[in-house]
Amino acid sequence: MTPKPVIIEEYNPEWPKMFQVIQSILAQTLGADALSIEHVGSTSIPGLAAKPILDIDVVIESMKSLPAVIAKLETLGYNHQGDLGVEGREAFERKDEYAPYSEKLTLRMTQHLYVCHRDSKELFRHITFRDALIHNPELVKEYASLKEDLSITFRNDRKAYTEGKSDFIQRVLKQGAR
Repeated sequence: MTPKPVIIEEYNPEWPKMFQVIQSILAQTLGADALSIEHVGSTSIPGLAAKPILDIDVVIESMKSLPAVIAKLETLGYNHQGDLGVEGREAFERKDEYAPYSEKLTLRMTQHLYVCHRDSKELFRHITFRDALIHNPELVKEYASLKEDLSITFRNDRKAYTEGKSDFIQRVLKQGAR
């Protein structure tokens, strides 16, 4: 199977609106099991070019509530994938492009959905990185340029593309953790 190419698009002001629709469906179904539902990743940062994929973190009190959350997400069209090697963060894949399901069964933007407990290091990383970029337009420009260059160099190698962003992300996280 041919790998999906890395495609970076200019920032789309519809991305936050698409997130809000999905957030609303998730919140309605998860209720009190979700402390918050966070839009993270590049599509959450105004002005940042990105792969058109929403990154969503559902924040829960503790992993004790994970079984209930898994069951509820299943009704919305998500399959639990486990932690995929990242402690404190559980990944979910969509059964089809309509997930999360709602009364109006419509196509939804591509998503990466994760469930994290509130003290998860990965959640902290996602929020710290997002907020650092939101508050620093120079970092947004630098990151957009890096992503564009990497998407050309590693068009058909998603792993190398992701690894190429690591130094930048680590630098931002160190600055943001101060």
